[in-house]
Amino acid sequence: MAKVTYISITPGLENQYYNGIRVIDRFEYSRVGIKNTLLSKKSKKGISQRSLLPELSVLWAALTESEKTAWNNAGAVCNKTGWRLFLQDTAARRANDLTGLATPSLLHQAFVGNIHIVAPATETKIIQTHPSFYYTYKKVTGKKAMFNPVGVNEFISLPFKIGLNYSSNLSATGAGAFAKFYAKIWYSYQGVNRFSYLEIPLDLITDWKSAEATLSVLDSIIIRYDLFIHLYNLQGDLYFDNIKSEHGGINYARDQFCNNIDQGFTKAFYQIPKHWSAEILPAGAIIESIYKDF
Repeated sequence: MAKVTYISITPGLENQYYNGIRVIDRFEYSRVGIKNTLLSKKSKKGISQRSLLPELSVLWAALTESEKTAWNNAGAVCNKTGWRLFLQDTAARRANDLTGLATPSLLHQAFVGNIHIVAPATETKIIQTHPSFYYTYKKVTGKKAMFNPVGVNEFISLPFKIGLNYSSNLSATGAGAFAKFYAKIWYSYQGVNRFSYLEIPLDLITDWKSAEATLSVLDSIIIRYDLFIHLYNLQGDLYFDNIKSEHGGINYARDQFCNNIDQGFTKAFYQIPKHWSAEILPAGAIIESIYKDF
């Protein structure tokens, strides 16, 4: 394979050149490859046969106006149009061998976070870190699957609100059992490091519901905070979606719609922390994003 370090493009041929290549690696070993824009009739037929778009377009067109409005309202919660949420949700149903269509909900959309605990495990604790500066990743506008690492300066101001939507089916396995979502807030007062906790106790058995908590007053300026979901002396399932970590009018929760709560980052994105990391995850405990027919 030929390797080059510099290409001189003949004036007037720039568009043809860039239209014929695709970026393979933009960071570690920058290189480009041929863009396969010309497909054979056989390839085109195979792609169309694998695509769900024709089928889902017919299903969407058959919905009533009130049903489409319900999808649009649910999509607005997760920053999608009703059509895009319908596509994501119905494609996920097909991938999980589920028939029919889902009923759109304002409390959860498509994928949700799940903590599943069975014997011998009885405890799980996960954390989402929020230092004053960290990296996240954002989609490049106009690109189908291109992302860039983006630095975030998170200067915490009050009021500070946390929240989530959740459903649970948990049973106690010992004394002092609890489930909670909370923020551990680190601040300094008169030269002494202090911690404050903003907690939301979670019901052990409940259908989908919303829960929020707000911190309005603190002795000093917040240095940083971390979010936790902690289940203790419990077995069963906790499902959650639409995570909130709001201050200054911005929600800083990463993967707030729980599309992939266990996602890690490598290579050029190595500096981006996982959406949620396990602090306590014994054998028998699983954390993941799932699609479930609620």
